[in-house]
Amino acid sequence: MRVIFNEEMKAVADDLDRMAQDVRKAINGAGDALLNADIDKAQAVIDGDIEIDALESSVIDQCVHLLAKQNPVATDLRVVVSTLRLAATFERMGDLARHIAETARREYPQHALPEETREIFAQMVAFLRVTADRLVEMLADRDTKIAETVIIDDDKLDQLHHKTFDIALGDTWTGTRQQLIDVVLIGRFLERLGDHAVSAARRVVYIVSGFDPSKDPGRDEDTPVADL
Repeated sequence: MRVIFNEEMKAVADDLDRMAQDVRKAINGAGDALLNADIDKAQAVIDGDIEIDALESSVIDQCVHLLAKQNPVATDLRVVVSTLRLAATFERMGDLARHIAETARREYPQHALPEETREIFAQMVAFLRVTADRLVEMLADRDTKIAETVIIDDDKLDQLHHKTFDIALGDTWTGTRQQLIDVVLIGRFLERLGDHAVSAARRVVYIVSGFDPSKDPGRDEDTPVADL
């Protein structure tokens, strides 16, 4: 029975790894679409979200099967339940990347962002590209050191997010009302991508050590969907 459990858990882990890789691809594509008004990248992210959703469904089905048939306990139960939570987190990250891509597609051939905001958003996108790489490596290796780095560095993204409000509310704002709405929403989507990355990192720490890191409830994956 143990051999069967390990084989089935390996299949689940493979799907979760693919989710992380697809989320990284979505984040990178959404960033390109946003900053470069790239309609092809935007459409690729939108179309690719179906694959992330399908992988989440596969992970859920396999985990439910493991819970029902293998009756895991202790560490095994912690891994299965945490895997379910990770799949949900990655699915939400895919949705956020899709929202950004949809905004870029809607405004094409114009930029969704006014000129004065593009530098700060370029910094946010660059930060998330690094975070996405870390997530893939962290998950593949169950690396708690990388997880700790993701958690600690999130404050940098929060600071960049606050700067988007300073620009939008400043006296020098020259954008349209629609651009103002887009700046606020896209900033929120990018900031939430960082928050979900932190949630994933905490979950990996919990899988490896059984320790649930102290967390700010406002950043947890349990934040109501309405806040997305």
